[in-house]
Amino acid sequence: MSSKGIKVDNDLKTKVDTFRERITGEAENLVADFFPKKLLELDSFLKEPILNVADLKEIHSEINVKVPDPIILNNSHDGLDVQNARKRKMEDGLDDENCQDGPKVFVMPGGMIKSNGQLVDLIERVKPEIRTLIEKCNTVKMWVQLLIPRIEDGNNFGVSIQEDYQRTVTEIDEKEYISLKIIVSELRNQYVTLHDMILKNIEKIKRPRSSNNEALY
Repeated sequence: MSSKGIKVDNDLKTKVDTFRERITGEAENLVADFFPKKLLELDSFLKEPILNVADLKEIHSEINVKVPDPIILNNSHDGLDVQNARKRKMEDGLDDENCQDGPKVFVMPGGMIKSNGQLVDLIERVKPEIRTLIEKCNTVKMWVQLLIPRIEDGNNFGVSIQEDYQRTVTEIDEKEYISLKIIVSELRNQYVTLHDMILKNIEKIKRPRSSNNEALY
């Protein structure tokens, strides 16, 4: 194979042609079979009870968040504050050798807050769908690019922190739930759009003309 002085090894050409045929077969199968099944699958997912909670209180998790004591910032250069700090260390049974200076770390009084189990399960179901859509779109994109003919001269391709911690956590859970439902809906819509657009333009995609390049992209 040669083009304007560029020679390609016959063995490499055969392997590249095999790769192109494989991508073509995968992409055509996506359009004919995978996309229709996936959009119906996601449509059914959207109708499941987990994504149709009428009262968002149902997705709230059991939380017991105590409001921490206010942090009082003292002037470290004040000699009195240093004496008070040393006094507190002694009362707690600590001395200067066992205590190290460093940045203050904010710790919730009740310990770490557990994640909302329902939302975690939902996220684990949605994440693979997002990854799948990205991978399948990349396959279709490569397929279309491989079908584009030689480019002719002149053508161009074109929270805030609140004092009421309990309320904040429940609000975040509600927003996350709504966002996940929207994501699933968008995933389904993407499959619908891809399937419809490719079928309507299948002839142009399979037999592209240079004049149609810009229209396709």
